[in-house]
Amino acid sequence: MCYDLNGVYQKSFATGYPTQRITTDSNYIYVYYNFWNRNRYNVGVYDKKENRGYKMKTKVLVLDIDGTLTNSKKEITPETKRGIIHIMERGHKVILASGRPTPGMRRYADELELAAYGGYLLSFNGGRIINCKSGEIVYQRTLPPHVISGLYQYACKHDMGIITYMGDDILVGRRMDEYIELESRINAMPCKAVKNFAAYGEYNLNKCLMTAEPEAAARHVEKLNELYGDILSIYRSEPFFIEVMPKNVDKATSLDRMLETVGLTREDAICCGDGFNDISMIKYAGVGVAMANAQEEVKKSADFITDSNDEDGIVKVIDTFVLNQENA
Repeated sequence: MCYDLNGVYQKSFATGYPTQRITTDSNYIYVYYNFWNRNRYNVGVYDKKENRGYKMKTKVLVLDIDGTLTNSKKEITPETKRGIIHIMERGHKVILASGRPTPGMRRYADELELAAYGGYLLSFNGGRIINCKSGEIVYQRTLPPHVISGLYQYACKHDMGIITYMGDDILVGRRMDEYIELESRINAMPCKAVKNFAAYGEYNLNKCLMTAEPEAAARHVEKLNELYGDILSIYRSEPFFIEVMPKNVDKATSLDRMLETVGLTREDAICCGDGFNDISMIKYAGVGVAMANAQEEVKKSADFITDSNDEDGIVKVIDTFVLNQENA
């Protein structure tokens, strides 16, 4: 690798590939370069002390939001934020993967500066993927319009809550309950009561969310899968939240699609979560991580259990599986 005294790039590791940018600190110079005609980038690292360069292994850190990225106050701690931005500065990718609607993820994307570092949002459990830098919808799946009426009728029959999302609003099909109020609060999205919920099936909905008491929710998931399992994916994210998605849409399936577009693989992915809807990506990843506060079923699916979301468990993951593996 050749640099002039000002750190200006000339050639990266004798590859001749064009450089995107250069960053530097007291010990290293990082060169970000692209393969010709490919959508991926690699990072070259020049060790100033040892006077040598090497190609760094690019990792993709995939983070659930609630109970994983954020603490019990729904905040990203300063330590976690510093750790995430540090690895993005070193060329690693960060994806936020949540059951939340896209508007409910934006403030965390902004706080982590994902637009500046080329991060992604995987919202609606993978029903939509957005490139934070360009704002482009990279991938999207929507519910079959005709199922909305049946879901609404089921909710009425069993006295369940049912909502969907349009723009920056939560559309409430029946009545408010404490779980819908929670969904509104954590996403900072207002609720709007609608009279003809079934009619909204024509509006390309990414997901419906149904609510039930925890002791009944598992039973309803089983019954709903009997009715709609051939055309929908239905599972819980929390004991009281029932996620209703297009068939074969979950975090793992959509993550696989996204990684392919940037030229990376599942072996490059470190997926962290705490809820039932995180199990698919935890099993999919090269390294699947459960938080100490995760549901027991989630922990059983993981390769590694880190500290809790109130103990900066993500910092431990970064140190162990990103920074310590860069030159492995």
